Amino acid sequence: MDFKVGDLVTRNSHNNDIIFVVLSIENDTCQLKGINVRLLVDSKLSDLKKHEGGDIEGEKPFLERIQNKEQLDRNDFFYLPGKILHIDSDKDFLKRCLDYYKDINIWAMGINEEEKNMSKNMREWLNKYKPNIVVITGHDAYYKRKGDKSTIEAYKNSKYFSEAIKEARKYENSHEKLIIIAGGCSSYYEELIRAGANFASSPKRINIHALDPAIVAAKMSLSDINKDINIKDILDKTKYGKDGMGGIITKGTMYVGYPR
Repeated sequence: MDFKVGDLVTRNSHNNDIIFVVLSIENDTCQLKGINVRLLVDSKLSDLKKHEGGDIEGEKPFLERIQNKEQLDRNDFFYLPGKILHIDSDKDFLKRCLDYYKDINIWAMGINEEEKNMSKNMREWLNKYKPNIVVITGHDAYYKRKGDKSTIEAYKNSKYFSEAIKEARKYENSHEKLIIIAGGCSSYYEELIRAGANFASSPKRINIHALDPAIVAAKMSLSDINKDINIKDILDKTKYGKDGMGGIITKGTMYVGYPR
């Protein structure tokens, strides 16, 4: 079967469980990117099957669920949600996240940057935009052949995420004053939490949805600054729940005012 850049495909060797778009083809090998999961892989053309269409990975019910608006009393009160700075190595996923924030009326600034460069510019971005919440995400992977799960060198980009978190914590040490959400598919969850993240992926080293970090950020933006969050409720809103994202109990970032 002939394949070309832009085709939607699945991998026979992985039971056709994830849908990818073909990014490039060289000889008998191509680079693939997950349509909905933050995953970059190489694959032999002989392992591919074209996706025939339809609801991609049961996406429609999930998107309908996360688009539900917060039930806020707008008759008497007004609300100031926390501001989000979203730093993402994947420009397509960044746009999806920014569109999501816009749809639910949250102020957000997006920056497209490679993982290895995030820590270098972190202080500059935080000084410029002064967010309440920063998302540090992109692509990652755990390679078993490179070491066990407690070896940071066994991960594609967890080291860079950790460095970026530490730079952000130099800017603001308090987990209450700056909420940090970090990681990609199969990231070194424990290390990212130790580095200073409030939320991180991936406790079970699984793939995460493109919108999972944004969902957590949005919930934190719309949670009362005077109240502890319901962490289980927030994680349950993500595609893969506590297997894909985890974190610490903290307070929200939204101020509530009266009268409207």
